[in-house]
Amino acid sequence: MLLHVRSIAISIAVICFFSVSLIGWFSGLSPFTCCKRALTGAVFAYVAAALAVKAINAVLTDAMITNLYKKKQQEEKSSGSGD
Repeated sequence: MLLHVRSIAISIAVICFFSVSLIGWFSGLSPFTCCKRALTGAVFAYVAAALAVKAINAVLTDAMITNLYKKKQQEEKSSGSGD
């Protein structure tokens, strides 16, 4: 089963946004500065998460195809040796 890229990336971006904004708020920055930094961090987190999930999906797809190919070869060997 492949992972859903958009929902995971959005969840990570939202978490990053609030984390960065809270860090900025506790540091005593102005609200506008906190917002700008949090938004920038959320955009970078979204892009990074989307790329990471796409890479994971590529690995999972490759593993499923390899597994299917090996099963098919084993079935051909078992049906061919019975003749």
